[in-house]
Amino acid sequence: MNKEKIAKINELYKKQKEGTLTPEEKELQATLRAEYIKAFRENLKSQLDNTYILREDGSREKLAQKADSRRKEND
Repeated sequence: MNKEKIAKINELYKKQKEGTLTPEEKELQATLRAEYIKAFRENLKSQLDNTYILREDGSREKLAQKADSRRKEND
């Protein structure tokens, strides 16, 4: 997600607040927001995949996903 797309999301939000958003702009806003959320989730997953827990004895343990996770893998 580049800075121009984030700026466009913010611009469309301001127009929405003013009540001047066209149907085409609403569609673009939804598309950009979905793209932003997908990029955010991918980044967070990458960070968590590379996170280790440092135990008191000095050992490191890779952070693991909970077994009873309620969210789908591809969510």
